[in-house]
Amino acid sequence: MLKNKIYNYLFSEIFKNFLTILLTFTAIAWTVRAVNFLDLMIDDGYSASIYFRYSILNISTIVTRFVPLSFLLSLIISILKFERQQELMILWSAGLEKRQIVNIFFLISFFIAVIQVILGLIVNPFLLNKSRTLLRETEVKQVSSLLKLNDFSDSLKGVTFYIDKKNANGELVNIFIKDSTGTLNLIVNEVNSTNNTTIFAKKGFVSENKLILFDGTIQTLNEKKEIKNVQFKKTELNISKFSNRTIKQAKIQETSSLILFKCMLNKDINIILENCSFQNNKKIVIENLSRRIGMPLYIPLVSIIASFLLIYSREKKYNFIKKYIIFGFAFIILVFAEILLRYTGFSTVNVTLYFFSPLIIFIILYFILIKNLNTERITR
Repeated sequence: MLKNKIYNYLFSEIFKNFLTILLTFTAIAWTVRAVNFLDLMIDDGYSASIYFRYSILNISTIVTRFVPLSFLLSLIISILKFERQQELMILWSAGLEKRQIVNIFFLISFFIAVIQVILGLIVNPFLLNKSRTLLRETEVKQVSSLLKLNDFSDSLKGVTFYIDKKNANGELVNIFIKDSTGTLNLIVNEVNSTNNTTIFAKKGFVSENKLILFDGTIQTLNEKKEIKNVQFKKTELNISKFSNRTIKQAKIQETSSLILFKCMLNKDINIILENCSFQNNKKIVIENLSRRIGMPLYIPLVSIIASFLLIYSREKKYNFIKKYIIFGFAFIILVFAEILLRYTGFSTVNVTLYFFSPLIIFIILYFILIKNLNTERITR
């Protein structure tokens, strides 16, 4: 009963520190990324609600990236706290062996690794795909943000705007619009005859997602290279007919893990799988799958490295610098994992090295740790 309480206490303290550090890192990184996402409103014309929903759907990927480092810091901070408050001495007095504490650390790391696998394989691709779908299925609402003064704006695909100035009442003056998509051909009944339309207007204003133009000319260039001009007193352009330059197709990190496995295993390049336009570049697929499955393997390794703090040294100087040495070594392992991950798609050797390195190092360090703990117990 007493040991169960001790185990629950250790787990709660470590997990509490882990969540605190993870949420802190996530909040900082998400704030920085959310600032980058402001382009969705400023340049692409999406509403504020779409911007916030898109930003929130990207939080899970940030969380996943910081899991290994957050666990390393939480474990080291917890061990140092237990040692400083003499709680470890109480545990030894209660008959709890250091090897049992190491096993507890490993079980906690295994639990967190499973969570990261679930996030990487299932949750992250699903939420990221949802965020991309959100942009794909949402019309541009903030038309005014697309129209910049004294600058050629090409936020909409195939369409260029130029606005000379804006009056105090919000009226636009001297408007130039160049369309190379053929969308504006409907205005002059030149459907399928040209993809080159230019509009000049003296005045105009924005109403919802429409651009109302006054006193202007619509100029089209047909297939015979003949220019046709149409004068107008008033006309309306529905901006929602145009598409912005935001990438609508799902990126590889937004693709289901099941689809990526099919892309990787498909050997017949003549068979085009659904949502697998990147199947011919399988090294990118392998790299993404390696991140989703392989990175969690380094979390138990981190727990073993941090467990070396449990080894007592009679030299106080060594005890002081030991925490920095252990943290530095574990941090180098995580950096090594990130670097090696970039090369997993280049060869089978790199993939094998990436997946088996943490397992081999874990076994070696575990036996070294247990040997030192047993020697310490005998000499004590």
